[in-house]
Amino acid sequence: MKKLYFCISVLLIAAVSFKSQAQTPRIPEASSTQTIIQDFGLGKITITYSRPNVKGRVIFGGINPWGQVWRTGANSATTITFSENVIMEGNKVPAGTYSLFTIPGQDEWTVILNKVVKQWGAYSYKESEDFLRFKEKPIHLDEKRESFTIQFANATTQSNDLYLVWDHTAVGIHMQTDDDAQITANIDELMKGDRKQYYFNAIQYYYENNKDMNKALSWALEAEKADPGAWYQLWEARIRLRMGNKAAAITAAKEGVRMAQANKDDEYVRLNQAVIDQAGG
Repeated sequence: MKKLYFCISVLLIAAVSFKSQAQTPRIPEASSTQTIIQDFGLGKITITYSRPNVKGRVIFGGINPWGQVWRTGANSATTITFSENVIMEGNKVPAGTYSLFTIPGQDEWTVILNKVVKQWGAYSYKESEDFLRFKEKPIHLDEKRESFTIQFANATTQSNDLYLVWDHTAVGIHMQTDDDAQITANIDELMKGDRKQYYFNAIQYYYENNKDMNKALSWALEAEKADPGAWYQLWEARIRLRMGNKAAAITAAKEGVRMAQANKDDEYVRLNQAVIDQAGG
């Protein structure tokens, strides 16, 4: 009986506690927080920042004075995390988490990676803790962006562009992966076993990064035998065209068109036909 009474008491206390927490009044932050994640090479880039709004104010040269360190957002300083090593505007950056500060200028911005994270604003910022600084030219935007926005663009397996956008200003930062050697080694290892499940990714990586086209072609031909279809005909055609053999590219693409038409696959009819057109067929 005592055990039963004890269990009921614990449950009642837990219920009251949950109800109390659920009913605690909340006030939203004036600048909402956002976390964005971008796959990049073998890793990911994660950015957490707060998004202030223009609200009719003068932004750069106003509430964010020219030549002064800015937290690149609101509230806590923006953080950027790389799960793998990257190259940022030609500078090698080891995997890790950094604070992302900037110094806005009318004609030039300074972008800063600082080693101290969990800073509130830029009040305790110390230049001596900087890991990296580099310059970028701001871009004028005709269209106004009300909320400060950080976004990725032009993302591939090897590179992407990170944009800081607010009001009528954008700043672009180019990044590249630093893991091509590891990816190539991984492909070589995977292709030693049952290749069928890896053909597509291996061929595509070699083609998009303009690596050994002879190896990519051999994989495409093997894949056609293992899994006949318009998709591998397309990759054979694309590779042969890049290698300069237009006649062979046209032959492969025409076969791809025939297969796609038989399967009523309009997308691969169009993609194979595009190779024929590029080759002048």
